[in-house]
Formats: sequence, structure tokens, C-alpha cells
Amino acid sequence: GLDNIHNLTSHGYTVLRVDMEYQDKKYFAQYSSFSVSDELSKYQLTVSGHTGTASDSLSYHNNMKFSTYDQDNDLSSANRASYYHGAWWHKETYYSNLNGIWASNDYSGLCWNGVIYPGSVSFS
Repeated sequence: GLDNIHNLTSHGYTVLRVDMEYQDKKYFAQYSSFSVSDELSKYQLTVSGHTGTASDSLSYHNNMKFSTYDQDNDLSSANRASYYHGAWWHKETYYSNLNGIWASNDYSGLCWNGVIYPGSVSFS
């Protein structure tokens, strides 16, 4: 997964677009610059240039390393990936978590702050 994203984004200019849906309304967030570093750099996220109908809920995570239940790289004293049931570029908390639990109605869901938080969006 992350190695593939790194390979796709390591060759220069990469745009990321996230399309989501909540309560029959469609949203999107687009980033004009997006990359994920390699494993040695713990898959650090670099993202900027937000546009779209969904809030900018990814830039909060800019420059964060990827955290999992067994690789705690967030800035919290607790392991946020374990607590929120989803590996992500967690900081002290999160504004987005697209690796959460599908259809969850709490903080462990597929969240995008400004669209649904807590809870789960769906993808279109």
C-alpha cells in the first residue's frame, strides 16, 4: 500500500483528489501537491494546495509520519492509530482518518472533519 503510494508520488508533481459522500451529498477535496516518503522516513506525508467542496482536513496532518497500532509515530502520548482503530498520519488527534472502521458512528469511523466527525463518509 504505502510503498505503492510512495512510488507513484516520488516522480514529481502529483495531485490527490478525495471524493466522498455523506447523507446523499457529494464532496471533494483536491490537493495540488501530494507525496508520501519511503519506509525509512516512515512514510511521511507532504500535502498542500487544497481546493474543493470539502474542508481542508488533510493539511493538519502535513509532515506527519504514518502511525499504526505497532508503529506509534504520532505526537500524542497515546497510540492514536490503536485508539481510533485506523492507521493514519495522526498528530495529537486527527481531522481526517480514511482508514477507520467502515460505517462506524463514532470516532473510529472514516472521518473527514467538516463533512462528518465523528462518523463515517462513503466514497464515490
